[in-house]
Amino acid sequence: MKDHLFRELANLIPTWADELGFQQVGITDTELTPHGQNLKQWLDQGFHGEMEYMSRNRNKRSKPAELVPGTTRIVSLRMDYLPVGDKAKEVLAAKNLGYVSRYALGRDYHKLLRSRLKKLVSKMTLFLLDNDIQGFAARVFTDSAPVLEKALAEKAGLGWIGKNTLLLNRKAGSWFFLGEIYTNIPLPTNRDKVVNRCGSCNACRDICPTNAIVAPYELDSKLCISYQTIENRGEIPEALRSQIGNRIFGCDDCQAACPWNRYAKESDETDFIPRHRLEKTELLQLFSWSEDEFLSKTEGSAIRRTGYEGWLRNISIALGNADHDASIQIALESKLKVVGDMVASHIRWAIKQQSSP
Repeated sequence: MKDHLFRELANLIPTWADELGFQQVGITDTELTPHGQNLKQWLDQGFHGEMEYMSRNRNKRSKPAELVPGTTRIVSLRMDYLPVGDKAKEVLAAKNLGYVSRYALGRDYHKLLRSRLKKLVSKMTLFLLDNDIQGFAARVFTDSAPVLEKALAEKAGLGWIGKNTLLLNRKAGSWFFLGEIYTNIPLPTNRDKVVNRCGSCNACRDICPTNAIVAPYELDSKLCISYQTIENRGEIPEALRSQIGNRIFGCDDCQAACPWNRYAKESDETDFIPRHRLEKTELLQLFSWSEDEFLSKTEGSAIRRTGYEGWLRNISIALGNADHDASIQIALESKLKVVGDMVASHIRWAIKQQSSP
């Protein structure tokens, strides 16, 4: 008797999601066994590096009902984030500028998506209460818990997991965030199987500066620039430093090279507008920030994740990779006097690079 109400609710969710700034919604069940097996294999190969949180609660990742008891359905949503008029290629080509991954230029997406997801849950709750359906439960997530986001999104029909291990959508590319609502309500699920459209294309693998995509659909995080500049809290392997170029927080090369991103939509979400000109700022200016300036200018930003020492470490490498400039040498030597051992080792490497003919 309630089935028609659940179908009605499932039909209303996309409308509400659109009003809240999401571009697509899908609903899936909790069966993720194949993806759980893939995760185990990836962990067994040590491709997660020092991200120990990936191995913790592994079962909860592939078994949503263990993370949130009673869960029978997951509502998966995506939100575009590519800045309007983005000049990523120009920044990468300018060795004196710092490249920040496009997702981190604006407000921290975790807070924004979580807030919008909670508003969507409130609308769902009101609908169910108005129709005298009790016992509704829901929890929201966005890259913040042991959740296989891409696997759930693929099952929900939002796209397919590409060779670069990101979710791809034939009408929107991959420049989007994902969020989930775990619920105990038996909503009708997506029945259309998404076709993998990567074909024989290897653009993402060919462009990767460090060859981190070791096989199609297989990423060794330890070689990934995003991992090294964000997740790694210690020294970045010297063998990778030259390939990092001027990427000081994350890397988007495999997305930028993907042919499907010709269909990516620019975001009109004001919270994703770049802050403090971080989309195009000179390395020396960023390197001159004090810790207080760093904390002030990255307030409410995902960049905070790397910490001030990680920030200086990453910029040191970029300065070492920049064109030879006496002002760079002076800045590096000056900063060398006031930093800790970890950052100092990267500054010394950069000085050596700048001193080389």
